[in-house]
Amino acid sequence: MSEYFDAFEVSPVPVPRVDAVAPEPFRGIYGMPAFVTVRTGDLKASVEFWTRGLGFFELFGVPERLVHLRRWAFQDVLLVPGETDATAPTMSVSFACVLSELDAMVERCREVGTGRVGEPHDTPWNTRDVDVITPENTRVVFTAAKPYDPASEAAQNLAAMGIVP
Repeated sequence: MSEYFDAFEVSPVPVPRVDAVAPEPFRGIYGMPAFVTVRTGDLKASVEFWTRGLGFFELFGVPERLVHLRRWAFQDVLLVPGETDATAPTMSVSFACVLSELDAMVERCREVGTGRVGEPHDTPWNTRDVDVITPENTRVVFTAAKPYDPASEAAQNLAAMGIVP
């Protein structure tokens, strides 16, 4: 038996009504449950389109490497430089998970046999990630936050981006 609750308690999306008002952009820092990463050949033009055209704002950026955009809470987009071609995914979606899920997920993907799955790897922003290319050529990243160590290189990387605990 399932227990249901009013999902609008956790969602920034207002209750659907004719006079519904959009929430303010959310500028706080939180563990993102999911986000998309978009590769672009022109980072500056993409930022302008997403911000001026779509109403996102720049939460933070690392020059020439990454721009983190947001609109409402849980509407996060990472723009990264990269050339696009017909064989490589131009977008990826990332889902949060916990460290203990990663190895079993890799094993299950390999058992299924379609798509491709990489090895878990550590990132400069203190996560361990697994990259998967689905049979539809979509890049899916499962990302698990690692325990924070203030003396680590990851902590220094985060501080350089303006993110401090």
